[in-house]
Amino acid sequence: MTTALSLPTPLPVLAESALPKVLTRSGATVVLGTALTALAAQVVVPIPGSPVPVTGQTFAVLLTAAALGPARGLASQVLYLVLGAAGLPVFTQGAHGVHVLVGATGGYLVGFLLASLIVGAGSRRGTDRTVLRELAVLALASAAIYACGVTWLAIVTGMGLGKAVAVGMTPFLVGDALKAVLASSLLPAAWALVTRLDSTGRAQ
Repeated sequence: MTTALSLPTPLPVLAESALPKVLTRSGATVVLGTALTALAAQVVVPIPGSPVPVTGQTFAVLLTAAALGPARGLASQVLYLVLGAAGLPVFTQGAHGVHVLVGATGGYLVGFLLASLIVGAGSRRGTDRTVLRELAVLALASAAIYACGVTWLAIVTGMGLGKAVAVGMTPFLVGDALKAVLASSLLPAAWALVTRLDSTGRAQ
């Protein structure tokens, strides 16, 4: 006797429901996600004693992944890293080059790839329709970024793991929590707007 396992049917993500199909099918949304991440990376607040500043980068990564889904969200971050490594000034404070990827903060950039998969996969299951479910997914994605970033920071700089946590995670917890709350509030609101427009026949 065999038992068939049925996986939940993937749901459309926000970009697929709110934007014309020509944008989502052409890859334009991937480029837009990359551009948003690059712009947000230029919003910088230095933290004294830490090589890792507070930026708008993480917020952009999480928000675009939720709106685009796992495949497009990951593609936008891969493109972001490729452009930065190739010499475009898209990293924090206009930084660029391969040395940024292998430097002290490179682990956070790698963590963006994992985070985009986590958040995008959640959106395919509808987590971005409710605040609490999305907040849980964003917290998991943030933890993945920290796990990559702090470990990388400790290895590259030679500081102990405890010190890496103190300078590469602790100062950013409150700010990242606020970013997660904001994103988890914006996404359900955006879905409510899209649903309302659909019901009136003004959005196709």
